[in-house]
Amino acid sequence: MRVLITGATGMIGSEIVKHCFKKGIYVNYLTTSKSKIEQNEDYQGFYWNPKTQEIDTQCFDGVDAIIHLAGASISKRWTPCYKKEILSSRRDSTSLLVNSLKGEMHSIKQVVSASAIGIYPDSLTNYYEENYKVKDTSFLSKVTQIWESEVDAFSKLDIIVSKIRIGLVLSDKGGALKEMLKPVKMGVGAAFGKGTQWQSWIHIHDLAELFLYVLKHQLPGVYNAVAPNPVTNNELIKIIANTVDAPLIMPNIPKVFMKMILGEMHTILFDSQRVSCKKIEDKGFYFKHHHLQPALADLLE
Repeated sequence: MRVLITGATGMIGSEIVKHCFKKGIYVNYLTTSKSKIEQNEDYQGFYWNPKTQEIDTQCFDGVDAIIHLAGASISKRWTPCYKKEILSSRRDSTSLLVNSLKGEMHSIKQVVSASAIGIYPDSLTNYYEENYKVKDTSFLSKVTQIWESEVDAFSKLDIIVSKIRIGLVLSDKGGALKEMLKPVKMGVGAAFGKGTQWQSWIHIHDLAELFLYVLKHQLPGVYNAVAPNPVTNNELIKIIANTVDAPLIMPNIPKVFMKMILGEMHTILFDSQRVSCKKIEDKGFYFKHHHLQPALADLLE
């Protein structure tokens, strides 16, 4: 089997590539950097530029499925200009893939696209399942709704569409956990606001396995990629501190303070989404890392 991966060199993409190799799956990947192009039998790079709608269409040769991860990071200050970049990077990359396949002979049977639990509204009480009717108007929710809508266009090409709504990804290679660890290790770690907001997390190993499980079983539709046991922000920071044996003596960080520093992006830290993974579990997927303490121990010890 051969898959085409966008965003293959990012934190999530590189983990998925690693799991593909273990399963004997060959990888084609798209990159905007010509210097990152490699040509090996099991790992072949191709140039694309979603901004200019350029793509080397040889990337589709012999490909059975697309794993679509490409999109600008949401962890940079949301200036009006960068908000446009967050949206356009997802919209342009998706439409480029769809338009490149229109009217062409290809062997692609499925697309498995990244999405995000940021599509769900901020709530301390809701327990979100995939069939929740989203009407949220927050920036992240709007971006995710547009992204998913663009991905749906693959279905008009008789391609199975799967969308993976990713939670807080825990990895020792980067991402949110690395940033949370810095102040904790310096003895100035603290929860955000009241700390009661829900954090629906997933170990990066399980995330990669989930993508490939949906691919292997050709599961259509939307799936939440979160571990079975979400925690509050208070619990998350406390367990991180315990895992690295660091004191936690600072008071919680006020929302107004983070809003001054981060602007609108502060909502990433304070929004609460308690999200269910029952749908993917009912399809037979097993989470190796289902509780936070052992998941963090696996990554940090």
